[in-house]
Amino acid sequence: MSLEQNKAVLTRFVEFINTGNSAIADEVVAPDFLERDPFPGQQPGREGLKAVILTIRAAFPDLEWVVDEMVAEGEIVASRFTWRGTHRVSFLGVPATGKQVTVTGMVFDRVVEGQLVESQILMDTLSLLTQLGAMPGQPSA
Repeated sequence: MSLEQNKAVLTRFVEFINTGNSAIADEVVAPDFLERDPFPGQQPGREGLKAVILTIRAAFPDLEWVVDEMVAEGEIVASRFTWRGTHRVSFLGVPATGKQVTVTGMVFDRVVEGQLVESQILMDTLSLLTQLGAMPGQPSA
């Protein structure tokens, strides 16, 4: 596949993140998908990835994931992203706060034959927890 086709797979996957439409994940994520740094409690494969995304969407129902920059080389697609959302349901043990958060990060994905097969995400979780008031010494209001 071309670099542009590989980038299109990731663009389509972001559509799943933003809508929660699991049929999109079924289309673009390999059944035996590998997450290099799994989310706490994430189960393996495509189903584990879908469950994590849907859990995040439940906690932040207005979640909007924006790709700020994307580059590709061979099977690898690297993206710098920003996501925003309002914390409406308990997440990572933090009760709903009603706070709007902005989180940045990078993700390196591998695409083979039109499917996402592997991913490693580096997200600013410390910033997320600080924004939610979950860090010691941080105000919760």
